[in-house]
Amino acid sequence: MTNARATRRTGLPGRPGYDLDSLLAVAVKVFNEKGYDGTSMDALARGLGITKSSIYHHVSGKAELLELALARALNALFAVTTEERAVTGPHIDRLEYLVRRSVEILCAELPYVTLLLRVRGNTPAERRALARRREFDDFVSGLVVEAAAEGDLRPGIDPALTARLVFGTVNSLIEWYRPRAGGSSTALADAVVALVFDGLRRA
Repeated sequence: MTNARATRRTGLPGRPGYDLDSLLAVAVKVFNEKGYDGTSMDALARGLGITKSSIYHHVSGKAELLELALARALNALFAVTTEERAVTGPHIDRLEYLVRRSVEILCAELPYVTLLLRVRGNTPAERRALARRREFDDFVSGLVVEAAAEGDLRPGIDPALTARLVFGTVNSLIEWYRPRAGGSSTALADAVVALVFDGLRRA
């Protein structure tokens, strides 16, 4: 699964007002509500108020919609791993930055990240997404291990368990976080970082 695949545009005309992005937004909403297996192309067409043939102007079917949607979430997360503050400085600071940015991405791409975290590997697209998630988890685990080696974690903390707990906390946000007027993803990220790293950092 490549970035080019995730951002492909067919260039074929669909019904005015419906581009691939709006199609994806509706598809992800329906996938999250009904589950991928429980979603038909008819249901997607009803959700958009267009015909199935109009959808096929953009994608080959719902499997491609799933792959594009999962890639959107994964690409956003992996982009963080290349940002300067994720690759320079003490590893505990890199980890804190990664957690903060992951919360911000979850807030900005909530439907897509929700879909990503609910896949179970039932389709080829889901299995590819799970493999990429494991790569991301390995990156996080590496930061924790290096932070421990540098002496910046409290003594006795298990790095592997810590990595799971940290991102288990972040991922749990999909179950209750809902954007609201006046709300701030920065404030939420501040709260998560304070909760996690006050307990992790060596006093």
